[in-house]
Amino acid sequence: MMDRLLEQFLLHLRAQRNFSRHTLKAYQADLKEFLIFAAANKADAPKALDRALMRGYIASVSERRVARNTLLRNISSVRAFIHYLLANGTLENDPFDLITLPKREKRLPRFLTEGEVGKLQDYNSPGEVDAREKNYFFSKRDFALFELIYSSGLRRSEAAGLNIGDVDFFSGFVRVLGKGSRERLVPAGDKALTALRAYLDTRPKPLAHGLPLFLNHKNTRLSDAGVALIFKKMARRARFARPVNPHSVRHSFATHLLDHGCDLKSVQEMLGHKNLQTTEIYTHVSLERLKEVYDKAHPRAKKGEGG
Repeated sequence: MMDRLLEQFLLHLRAQRNFSRHTLKAYQADLKEFLIFAAANKADAPKALDRALMRGYIASVSERRVARNTLLRNISSVRAFIHYLLANGTLENDPFDLITLPKREKRLPRFLTEGEVGKLQDYNSPGEVDAREKNYFFSKRDFALFELIYSSGLRRSEAAGLNIGDVDFFSGFVRVLGKGSRERLVPAGDKALTALRAYLDTRPKPLAHGLPLFLNHKNTRLSDAGVALIFKKMARRARFARPVNPHSVRHSFATHLLDHGCDLKSVQEMLGHKNLQTTEIYTHVSLERLKEVYDKAHPRAKKGEGG
């Protein structure tokens, strides 16, 4: 019975909440592990999902000495499943009531400096790539993809899911379907729009609005994994020692906006964050950057200097 409820829950996430394949896979893995624990404790029916079982599950995961954020992700998956069972009437009481959960570790997101973004753009401009890689036919696609994610702060799944008609070249906005099927309009800069036009000029005509914006070598929609692979190749071309991925470029988008005076609420809306608290992490990044610049520039920033 529990396995059937799990399948229904995953179908709900895919159909109603527009979760990516990557997220669904993580939920499935976490919840299968939870159901194994529940079955071992003779909790093979919804009514057996009580507070004692949840405390035992949290203790069991904690004993494996996993990272705190991994523990919280496991708990989050189980809580989402419990909320689904509560919503459809399968479960009457929330077993997580009165359970104190560990707090998430606050880690500053990795981001690129503006100079590093410029370096990536220089080494991956279509002219530069075409001159060095004669048999590579996707330089304009890759460049447009990078420019759009940096310009608009899209998640890789959001970029992969775009259709041609989602880009309004006249108004300079992109219509994005984000997490939880929440739709938002995000500005796209002139450089991103120019790169997109150059890429679309390489596509067979006519360009119907419902066609995928970014295609792979099979002329089908570029996958989330394909987007990540493109960024990995771009970093390698630019001789980056550390990895670059779509998420770090999204972080860079937010950090650079705040560095240049954009307000936090606007950044939240552009990123598609449900809660402002999620966006506030970037203020810490900007303050760290501000302190770094201050320490380098101010003659009396360092202790013992200046008399």
